[in-house]
Amino acid sequence: MNSADHISSIGHGLLNRRKFMRNTGAALGGLGLAGLLAQDGLLASDDPANFSGKTPMRPDVDPDKPYAPRPPHYHAPAKQVLVIYCPGAVSHVDTFDYKPGLTKYHGQKPPGLPAVTFEGPSGNIAKPFWEFKPRGQSGKMTSELLPRLGALADDFCFLHGLHTQTSAHPQGENFFNTGFTMEGFPSFGAWVTYALGSENAELPAFVAINDPRGPARSGKNNFGNGFLPAAFQGTDFNAKNPPANLARPVSYTPADDRSTVDLLKRFNDKHLKTYPGDANLAARIASYELAGRMQTSVPEVMNVSGEPHSIQREYGTLDGSNLKREYAKNCILARRLIEKGVRVVQLFNGSDPSGGNGITNWDSHSNILKTHAMQAEIMDQPTAALIHDLKRRGLLNHTLIVWCTEFGRMPFLQGNGTGRDHNPDAFTCFLAGAGVKKAYSHGESDEFGFKAVTGRTSIYDFNATVLHLMGLDHERLTYYHNGLERRLTNVHGHVVPEVLA
Repeated sequence: MNSADHISSIGHGLLNRRKFMRNTGAALGGLGLAGLLAQDGLLASDDPANFSGKTPMRPDVDPDKPYAPRPPHYHAPAKQVLVIYCPGAVSHVDTFDYKPGLTKYHGQKPPGLPAVTFEGPSGNIAKPFWEFKPRGQSGKMTSELLPRLGALADDFCFLHGLHTQTSAHPQGENFFNTGFTMEGFPSFGAWVTYALGSENAELPAFVAINDPRGPARSGKNNFGNGFLPAAFQGTDFNAKNPPANLARPVSYTPADDRSTVDLLKRFNDKHLKTYPGDANLAARIASYELAGRMQTSVPEVMNVSGEPHSIQREYGTLDGSNLKREYAKNCILARRLIEKGVRVVQLFNGSDPSGGNGITNWDSHSNILKTHAMQAEIMDQPTAALIHDLKRRGLLNHTLIVWCTEFGRMPFLQGNGTGRDHNPDAFTCFLAGAGVKKAYSHGESDEFGFKAVTGRTSIYDFNATVLHLMGLDHERLTYYHNGLERRLTNVHGHVVPEVLA
C-alpha cells in the first residue's frame, strides 16, 4: 500500500503546492492588515475583554510582597471591611423584616403557599415569636429577639429584598461567600486582599475569626483562596485559639531566633533568584516571613484580657453563658484587628460542619423559640457593642460592616409545628459604616415575608455592591483561570445604587 493512502484529504491539500501558496498569501495578508490596524489604534486591547465587555483590571501583585497595599480602581470611602456572618439562616421574619400579615393570618394556611418545602410538609402561618417595636428616630420595626442590635437601627442600611439560588446550607454558604455553590472558588476576602493588599505588614491581610464552637458548615471554603495565589487565603484564629506554633521554645533565645530568621531569609532570597517569577514559591516564602512577624504582633493584638473593665462589661465578657463570653472576646479581637489596619475581618457567629439544628448555629427546624433565643443571647450584646465601639472610635468612617446569613426562613411552620424551614426567596441582611445610607431600608418581601417582590437583590448584586464600596469594579476585578476571566460575581450582578450614601 502506498504511504500516501494514509494521508487525509486535508493532509493532501497541505501537500498541494498551489493551495499552500494561496493559503500562505491569505495568512500573510491578514497579518499585514492586523499590523496596520494596530498602528492606527483600531485593534482591541491585548488584554481580552471579559463577559461584560470591559477590560480586566488585574492588580499588579509583586510575588515577593503579595500583601503590599495596592490602589483601588477608584476612590471609595471604605478601606476595610468587617463581615459578621451568621451560619444556619437567621429568620428574617423574627428579627428585622416586620410582617403584620403573619399576625393577621396566624394559624391559617393561605392559598398560594407551598405544601412541601425543603424538609417536608409545611404547616400553618406563624406570627413572629418575638414582639416587634419601633427603634430610634427612624422608628424602624425590629424584634425583641435582638434588642441591642435593634437599638442601633438608625445606623443600619437594611436590604429586605435579598434572594439566593439554593436552600442547602453548604451550598448557601459557598454561594454567599464565594459567588458559586460549588467548592474551589475564591472567597470575598481573598478577592479583596488580592486586589488591595493590606496596610499592616505585621498581621495577615485577611483574618477569619471562627465561632468558639468551631468552623461553619463549609469550613475553609468560606475564607479560602480558591484558584487565587495561596497568599490570599484567610488566616483563621480566634480569641480562644491563636495561630499555632508561634511561641518560641523556652530554650531558644531571642538572639537565636533572630539569627535563624536572618539565615532563612538569605537562603530564601537565593532560592527565589533561582526560580524568578514562581508565584507559588514567592507566596510560600512571604507566608513564612509573615508568620515570623506574627510571633510578636499576634500576641499583642490578642491580648483582649488587657482591655478596660468598662469594655469587658460593654461587650459581655463578664456575664452570660460561656459561649457568649467567648464570642464577646472574638468581637473585641475583631475590633483590635480593624484598629491595626487588617483589610478584611470575617467574624462567624455559629458553627458545626455536620448540622446543629439550632444548637450550634441559627438552623432552627424545631423549637425555634428556644434555639433562636439561645443564638441571640450569644450574638446580640457583643455584636452591638462591637459596632457601637467602632463608631465611637471613628473607625466606621473608613470601615464597612456587613451583617449577613445565607438565606431566610419560612413564614409558616414546618409539619412539626415548632420550627421554620429554609427560605431562599426572601431574607434580610444589613450594611453599616463607610459609604452606605443610614436608617434606610431597601426592597421588600411580600406580606408574609415569603418572596422578595420589590428591590429584589441577588447575592451577585449584594457582592457587587460591597466590592463597589471598597473601590472595586466587580466586572473588572478578574483572574484568568482555565481559559476564563473569573470573578466573584461570575457573569452577573449589578451595584445597588439606592443603598449608597
